[in-house]
Amino acid sequence: MVRIFVVGLLLAIASACSRTEEPAPAESARNLLLITVDTLRADRLGAYGDRTARTPAMDALAARGVRFTNAFATAPITLPSHASILSGRYPPGHAARHNGVRVDLSVPTISDALAAAGVSTAAFVTAFPLDRRFGLVKGFQTYGDRMPRGEDGRPANERPGRMAVDEALGWLEKHQQQRFFLWVHLFEPHAPYGDPRSGRSAVDRYADDVAEADRQVGRLVEALGTRAGDTVVVLTSDHGEAFGEHGEIAHSIFVYDTTLRVPLVIAGPGVSPRAIDAPVSLVDIAPTVMSLLEAGRFDADGIDLRDVMSGRQPPERTLYAESFAPFLDFGWHPLRAVRAGGWKYIAAPTPELYDLSSDGAETRNLIAGDAHRAAAMRAQVERFSPDHLNLTKSTDRETAARLQALGYVSGGASPTKRPDPKDRLELAARIARVTSGELAGAALERELRLILREDAANPLANLRLGYVLLGSDRCTEATERFRAAIAAKYPSADAHLGLAACQAAARNFKAAAQTLREGDAVEPQNPVVLANLGLMLSDSGEPAAAVDPLQRALTTDPDLHQARFGLAIAFARAGRRADAAAQAEELLRRLPPDAPQRPEVQRLLAAVR
Repeated sequence: MVRIFVVGLLLAIASACSRTEEPAPAESARNLLLITVDTLRADRLGAYGDRTARTPAMDALAARGVRFTNAFATAPITLPSHASILSGRYPPGHAARHNGVRVDLSVPTISDALAAAGVSTAAFVTAFPLDRRFGLVKGFQTYGDRMPRGEDGRPANERPGRMAVDEALGWLEKHQQQRFFLWVHLFEPHAPYGDPRSGRSAVDRYADDVAEADRQVGRLVEALGTRAGDTVVVLTSDHGEAFGEHGEIAHSIFVYDTTLRVPLVIAGPGVSPRAIDAPVSLVDIAPTVMSLLEAGRFDADGIDLRDVMSGRQPPERTLYAESFAPFLDFGWHPLRAVRAGGWKYIAAPTPELYDLSSDGAETRNLIAGDAHRAAAMRAQVERFSPDHLNLTKSTDRETAARLQALGYVSGGASPTKRPDPKDRLELAARIARVTSGELAGAALERELRLILREDAANPLANLRLGYVLLGSDRCTEATERFRAAIAAKYPSADAHLGLAACQAAARNFKAAAQTLREGDAVEPQNPVVLANLGLMLSDSGEPAAAVDPLQRALTTDPDLHQARFGLAIAFARAGRRADAAAQAEELLRRLPPDAPQRPEVQRLLAAVR
C-alpha cells in the first residue's frame, strides 16, 4: 500500500503568581527582563480596569511600577512591532515593514549594545515571525527559537509560552553571577485561543489564554529571586486584538487603537509606582531601559521616559504607526497613522480624522469638517513614510507558507490595484477567521467557499479548502482546488503534497511521483516532499529509486523519523540488509525511550539482521 504522510507522520514524536517578600531595590539597575505577551489587549488586564481578568502576576507588577495607560504599538504585526521595541525605531527606520521582511542589521538594538557592554543576553521566543532568520537575533548570545514538530514532521509555527519560560529559567540559573538582559516572548493569547472545539466563545477562550500568559509571567518574575531588586522588568505586547470592532477580526490590517493600544509596565530600581496617561509608543522602551541601566544614550526615534515616569509633563510630539500588511498581503492600500494633541489621522484612500478626547473608540470620522487639521496631519504622515515601499520581495517559499499558516500572508490580489481596506472588510474578516484556526469542519468549509466566491484565485483559500475536502475523502473536488493553488503560485509545496495524496488515493502513482518532483522544484530540498516521494517510489515497487530522495530528506532534516524508517524499508526491499539495519539502529538511537513506534522499528531490525 502506498503511504503518503501529508496530514500526519506514522512515526511523529509524539502558580507562579505566589508572592514572596521582595528584596529592597538597588540604587541602580543591573539587569533587564523584557516580557512581551503576543496579542495582549491592554483592557484585558485587571490593572487596566478589567474586573474579570485573572492576571494577578501582571497586576502585581503594575502595582509596583509605572503603568502607561496609553501605550501604542508601531504596527499591529509581530515582527515590525518587536523590532521597534528592540531598536527604538519606527518601521521605516528598522526596515521590517511586515512579518517575513528582515530587520536592517545595521540598525542598533539594545541587545547588541548591552552585549557589547559585557551583559549576558538571551531571548526565548514562541512564534515563527520572530525566528532568528528575520534579524532580531542580533546581539543575543542565546536565541531560543526552536519550535516543536507538527504531525507532518515540520517545525510548528508556534509553541506554548511555558516552553520558552522553561528554557529562560534554565538560562537564568546558569547566569546567577552575571549581569543579564533576558527577553521572553509568550505566544498566548494569539489565536487560535485555547481549544476552538470546546464550544466556548472566542472572548472567553482569549481570557483563558491571558490567564495562562499571566501564570508564565509570574514564573519569570518569581525566578528573579534576590535579583529582583536590581532588575528592570518591562511588560508589554506587540499589538492588541479585534473581536469585531470596526469590522475587524484578529489584527494586522487596520490601525485603529483596538489593535494598536497595548499594556506597558516598567518596574524596578528607581521606578516609583504611578499611572501615566500621556500617549507613549513602543519605540520609547529602548532609550528608557538603556537610561535606567545607565548604559549610555541610545539613538532612537523614541524618547527616554524617565522624566515622565518621575511625574514631569511629557513633551508634545507626534506618534506614528502603520500597517503595510494590506498592501503586501492583498494588494490593498497600506494604512499609516499619526496621533498628536489628542487627534489621530489615518492616511487611506478615504482618510480618517478622529478627536480622541471625545471619541476614543474612533467611530466619528471628522475629516469633512476639519480640512486644515487633516492636511497638516497628512503632511506629518508623509514625513514618516510614503505609501509605497522600495523593497525587493525576498521572502523564501518556506517562510511565506509558514507566515500564511499564522494568518499574515495571503498571496492574494495584485498590488497594481489598491482599494481601501475599509472597502474589503467582509473579505478581510473571512480570511482572518480562516487563518486564525478558530474554524473547523463544516464552518471552515463554508467560510472558505465564501472567500472563493469573491476571490476565486485566492491560493490560500484554495489550498485550505483542498485539505478540508481531502480530509473527508472528496478527492475529485480537492484535486481542482490544489491545482488552482498551484496555478496561483502558492509559495510552498503544500498544494503539491495535497494533489499527490489524491493521486495516490486513485492509485495513479506515476502522476503522484511527478507532482512531488514538481513540488521539489517549487520548494527545493523540502524534506517532507522528498520523503513522500521516496515512500511512494518504495511502496510502488521502486525501492532503489526511493533511496536518493529519502537520503536527501534526511540530509536536510536528520530528525524526520518517517523518512529514516522509509529509508530502512527501501534498503531492505532493495536487498541492502546491512544498510537497512544501520538506519533502523540510528532511528532507535534518535527515538525517545518511550516512543510507541520503537517496537515496529525493532521488528524491522530483527528481520534484516
